[in-house]
Amino acid sequence: MSQDAVIDVINVSKHFGGLAAVNNCSLSVRRGSVTGLIGPNGAGKSTLFNMVAGNIVPDEGQVIFDGQDVTGLAPHQLFRLGMLRTFQIAHEFSNMTALENLMMVPGDQPGESLANVWFRPFLARSRETAVRKKALDVIDFLKLGHVRNELAGNLSGGQKKLLELGRTMMVDAKVVLLDEVAAGVNKTLLNDLAANIERMNRELGYTFFVIEHDMDLIARLCDPVIVMAEGRKIAEGSMEEVRANPEIVEAYFGAPVEAA
Repeated sequence: MSQDAVIDVINVSKHFGGLAAVNNCSLSVRRGSVTGLIGPNGAGKSTLFNMVAGNIVPDEGQVIFDGQDVTGLAPHQLFRLGMLRTFQIAHEFSNMTALENLMMVPGDQPGESLANVWFRPFLARSRETAVRKKALDVIDFLKLGHVRNELAGNLSGGQKKLLELGRTMMVDAKVVLLDEVAAGVNKTLLNDLAANIERMNRELGYTFFVIEHDMDLIARLCDPVIVMAEGRKIAEGSMEEVRANPEIVEAYFGAPVEAA
C-alpha cells in the first residue's frame, strides 16, 4: 500500500464464467492526483472501475479507500465515505431544475424527517438555506447560472455532465470517479468540463480517477496514466512516458484505444 494513496487496489480478480476480466491486478490512486486508466477494448478497465465504485464485488483481493477496507461495499455506502461516481450517461432528475438537482445531493437533511418539519421547522429551514447557498456557489463555480432554473432534462449533454460534476461538489467528495466524461459532449462544453476538473483539482484539492477513451482529454488532465491489458496493470507514468514506451505504442496506440 502506498502512503499517499487514497485508493489502493490490491491483487483484485474478477471472473465471469471462465473469463478472467481482471486478473490479480494492483494499482493506486494518489491523493490529490488526476489519475487516468486506459487500455484496449477488453482490457478489464470497466470491470476494475466498477469494483472500485462498489457496483461489482471482486472474487479476490481488496479495495482500500482512505485507509479503510471497503471491499464489497455498495455505492451508497461509499458515497457516505466520500467516494462519488459520475456516469457515461448522466443520471439527472429530469423534472427538477438544475438548482434543485444539486440541493437533492446532501444526505440526512432535517427536512426529510416529518418530526423535524412539524416540531423543529427552524432546523429544517436553516439547513435548506445552507444547502441552497452551497448549490448556488457550485453553480457559480461551474458557470451554470444561466440554466440554474431550467429543468435538468432540458439541458444539453455537456451541461448535464457539468451538473453531475457539481453534484460531487455538494458533499466535498474525497475522490470522484469519472466514467467516460467526454461521451456525448461537444468540443466547447468538453473544454469547459476539463477546465472545471482542473480547477477542482488545483483549487479545491479534489482527487479524480478517470476512465476515458479520449486520449487528448487523458493527456490534458491525467498524471499519472495507468495502462491495463488482459486484466492487469502493465504500465504507469505520465502520458509522455506511456506514449514513449515502444511496447505500449505498438500494442495499444497503433489503433484507437477504447473503453472496455
